[in-house]
Amino acid sequence: MTVNPSGWRPSTPANAEGEAQTVTGNRALMLEEPLIFEMDGADTTGVDFDEFLPGTGSGTSEAGGGAGVTGSSPPPSALRAATSPSRGGSRIGGLERTAPIGLPGLSEPETVRHYTRLSRQNYAIDLGLFPLGSCTMKHNPRLNEKVARLPGFADVHPLQPQETVQGALQVINELAFWLLDLTGMHGVAMSPKAGAHGELCGLLCIRAALEARGDKREVVLVPESAHGTNPATAAFAGYRVENIPANAAGRVDLDALTSRLGPDVAAVMITNPNTCGLFEPDMKRISDAVHAAGAFVYCDGANFNAIVGKVRPGDLGIDAMHINLHKTFSTPHGGGGPGSGPVVVSEALAPYGPLPFAAKMPDGSFKIVEEESAAEMHPETFGRMTAFHGQMGMFTRALTYILSHGADGLQQVAEDAVLNANYILRSLEDVLDAPFAGSGPCMHEAIFSDKGFADGVSTLDLAKAMIDEGFHPMTMYFPLVVHGAMLIEPTETESKAGLDQFIAALRSIAERARAGDPAMKAAPVHAPRRRLDETLAARKPVLSFRQPAPDAASAGLKEPVGGG
Repeated sequence: MTVNPSGWRPSTPANAEGEAQTVTGNRALMLEEPLIFEMDGADTTGVDFDEFLPGTGSGTSEAGGGAGVTGSSPPPSALRAATSPSRGGSRIGGLERTAPIGLPGLSEPETVRHYTRLSRQNYAIDLGLFPLGSCTMKHNPRLNEKVARLPGFADVHPLQPQETVQGALQVINELAFWLLDLTGMHGVAMSPKAGAHGELCGLLCIRAALEARGDKREVVLVPESAHGTNPATAAFAGYRVENIPANAAGRVDLDALTSRLGPDVAAVMITNPNTCGLFEPDMKRISDAVHAAGAFVYCDGANFNAIVGKVRPGDLGIDAMHINLHKTFSTPHGGGGPGSGPVVVSEALAPYGPLPFAAKMPDGSFKIVEEESAAEMHPETFGRMTAFHGQMGMFTRALTYILSHGADGLQQVAEDAVLNANYILRSLEDVLDAPFAGSGPCMHEAIFSDKGFADGVSTLDLAKAMIDEGFHPMTMYFPLVVHGAMLIEPTETESKAGLDQFIAALRSIAERARAGDPAMKAAPVHAPRRRLDETLAARKPVLSFRQPAPDAASAGLKEPVGGG
């Protein structure tokens, strides 16, 4: 491997006590390497591009007559020279690059190996249990992927003539039917791109409905046990957010909520099942009270996977709810990729839903309703909040998942998710404090606290120790109503053998935390990287390579925070 001229390399992980050093810094079959943009040079291997620097004539020496070359095919460099901006003056207003671009010249094997090594340093649901609470990480069936990659779905373009994409529109329409049937709601907006985007869509529907009746309200109530994005979304939508406390059982304080309702309250945003892993048994009473006050009920559907096929939110008086397709219907999760957060709405809000949407026409064909046809087909819409019609790949995967399970299978999904979470809860409550274990069975996730840990040992230390045991950490310090919270969601896709392995590992770490094992402060020691400054990495991420100072390079600069 060629190292960049500076000689800089990422530092290798410090060896654990008793672990043998290696000459190369490699570990077993894991090769340590620089990030790709520090590797090799621009003129050694692979495909390199000439630098066309203004006024230098770089890359033109072989061009001869330039654009006037005739006869046999000119050499590639001549073609480059003929089309070079440097010969025809500036085309981008003097913003041309004046220094080498610095891209590495790598062969295909080098590039493939680099990204393959990076992938081996990631933890993924295909490698093991992913216990994030409130962020369901379940197996994505390969059948979903196969269907989504069919050319008729994978190659569809949002600007194609509608008559050429009737099959794709039918998929959107059929998924919409299932979402309405499973939630008991009246209408659905398929275009929101993610859960929080769906929250905003629901609140904009509520605001449009209020304004239609000349009612300008300015407060949204958010219980402590709600999903973390709810208050941010309400504030982004222009509402003033007020907090509603949780009661000792981890559920909404009903008296506090009903006493706050009034003519200034536009909506209540409630998560059910909530982020304490508990179902809100008073949901219908809450909805009735909110409606009596002239407001609307927004439900965060992030945890719908715990009740799908068992409870219909529409029957509980919900007016709007987003559905994270990745959580309940097993499409790929997050990471900045294409997401999808359809929003189902009640009959009262359906007229105000966004554009565009796919409508089934009387002749059986499908039509995208845009601004041009809104006056005729959807006159009270609050308008457009996103380009195009939604994520086709996610729609295809979600519908595949639904059809492969069927109504009874989806009900089994919810039952298995709840069973697995309660198995985790009851298996660990003797070594980890479970603040709401007395509130009855949990739903799809179990919550623990740091109560009982030795002084100086934190939830963060326990989470880092889990990495050494081969597991991704759980959700930490959320929900805020529990000190040192640990929120664990095992999902229905985990086997009993997998759960037992996880329980054994976590039990061992919990006992170390209670005993005050000082080694936990150094964890992880077996991971490719040690404990980083997470605050610095989050607030000042290094997302591009920065050439280190020569003295730092020669001394062996420590790895960048958040780089790569």
